[in-house]
Amino acid sequence: MKIGTRASAMAIAQTTEIVAQLKKAAPGVQAEIVKFKPRGDRDQISRLDRHGGKGGAFVAELRDAVRQGTLQAAMHSLKDVPGDEECHGLVLGAYLKREQVEDTLVLRSDHSLEAFEKARGAGYKIGTNSVRRGAFLKKLYPACDIIHYRGAANTRIQKLEDKALQKLPGGGAVGPADGLVMARCGLERVGLAQNISKIFSAAEMLPAIGQGIVTAECARTDWESRKLLAQIDDAETRICALAEREVLWVLNGHCNTPIAGRAEISDSVLRLRAAVLSLDGKTNIETSLEGDPLRPRELGREAGLALLNKGAAKLIAEANQ
Repeated sequence: MKIGTRASAMAIAQTTEIVAQLKKAAPGVQAEIVKFKPRGDRDQISRLDRHGGKGGAFVAELRDAVRQGTLQAAMHSLKDVPGDEECHGLVLGAYLKREQVEDTLVLRSDHSLEAFEKARGAGYKIGTNSVRRGAFLKKLYPACDIIHYRGAANTRIQKLEDKALQKLPGGGAVGPADGLVMARCGLERVGLAQNISKIFSAAEMLPAIGQGIVTAECARTDWESRKLLAQIDDAETRICALAEREVLWVLNGHCNTPIAGRAEISDSVLRLRAAVLSLDGKTNIETSLEGDPLRPRELGREAGLALLNKGAAKLIAEANQ
């Protein structure tokens, strides 16, 4: 089985975990990691919408290789997989057990969290390429300056510490950044958790839909690969992912819209919280629902419709302008 992945340290670590779980579940399986450098990694300056969002930037070329038979599977971070489109001929064959979902604040080593909190973010430039993270950060710290920032996790932190400028899509540069907002699970996976200054609670910054979930995608009719991947599929994670991604489907949401969601199962109840924000963080529409874990898409659909009834469509349209 050839498994394709982005060539970043984080992506390689995620794919290595898939291989390790496959070998444990099916001793004797031959799994090979094939590294790709998709458009989003070749272009470290442009905003991702130039490439069709995260799907076009990080997922599309790997999917093409699976369709062509060059790969038997492709590793994706689920939050990068578009939730507002059909993907004919392919299927997510495995959802690995979800990792930590929280977002974190990484301040440059010459800054302290105490000073940042005392200033309430005023005078600080915080880098992110996520409109969701930017919106939540503006909600929490209205005076901070959100700047465009690209790169793999280790690259971004190195640029942060070097006080390097981030080139802008239209020319020029911005920065240097005083801090970054990054996923906790990614930093832990590549051994950079010591750089975390603050872990945001879900009440402060609701995670991206699918955050913390590693998936393996294969051809829908490749039954041998599907059989192998099914052995490492985590049922609870799959249920939560289906509920969350149904929200995206209903809202027709993608990476340019500040949509967030988190599903969890406890006491045999599926609980889903979802939100849509304005880009400036001043408007936050939320819903929290409970349902049957055996019907995750129905709960996600109900949550998406509830958000639309509260005015989410207007915020999404404004974000897409």
